[in-house]
Amino acid sequence: MSTEVCQTLLSGSSVLQLWPQPFADSADAWLRQLTADTPWRQDRITLYGKTHPLPRQQAWYGDAGCEYRYSGLHLQPLAWTPTLNRIRQTLERLCAHRFNAALLNYYRNGNDRMGWHSDNEPELGVNPVIAIASLGATRELALRRNDGSDRMTVSLPHGSLLVMSGAFQHHWQHALPVRKRVSEPRLSLTFRYVRSVL
Repeated sequence: MSTEVCQTLLSGSSVLQLWPQPFADSADAWLRQLTADTPWRQDRITLYGKTHPLPRQQAWYGDAGCEYRYSGLHLQPLAWTPTLNRIRQTLERLCAHRFNAALLNYYRNGNDRMGWHSDNEPELGVNPVIAIASLGATRELALRRNDGSDRMTVSLPHGSLLVMSGAFQHHWQHALPVRKRVSEPRLSLTFRYVRSVL
């Protein structure tokens, strides 16, 4: 990865890196286009035997065959748009890693959220590289070690890139908490590589 503007927040077996603004020239246009053109859907998920509407909207894009399952959902990939393909190519250059799928999450305001989880589905492989491009309102990503020994918070401003790699998904969980004072929307573009066809 390029290290010119990269901040390494965690190193060793679990790696966490932040680029504060690698997309400064394109972030505004991407935000407008993706907000307007994405066929957002609000799915219902099953957790602990109960079904709830997602507290956000989402869309799943990817290469043919890149299906994805989590929390009772089975997502079929939408075809890459020219904009998402450009973003994917930019991330692949920055991360020196190939991505064949992306989960887009639309947080309409500070009430929309993401609960605690790890991106550890079997089809992502043993040590997946997860690249999160953030567009729109600045939100804080909360992180905690599985054993409870450490917690941290990372601010994700408009046009930033956060990359989780190594054994991060084995040892850490992350969440996007409610922030009542945030009134603007945020898009999270989470790129990954799906290693098996379901």
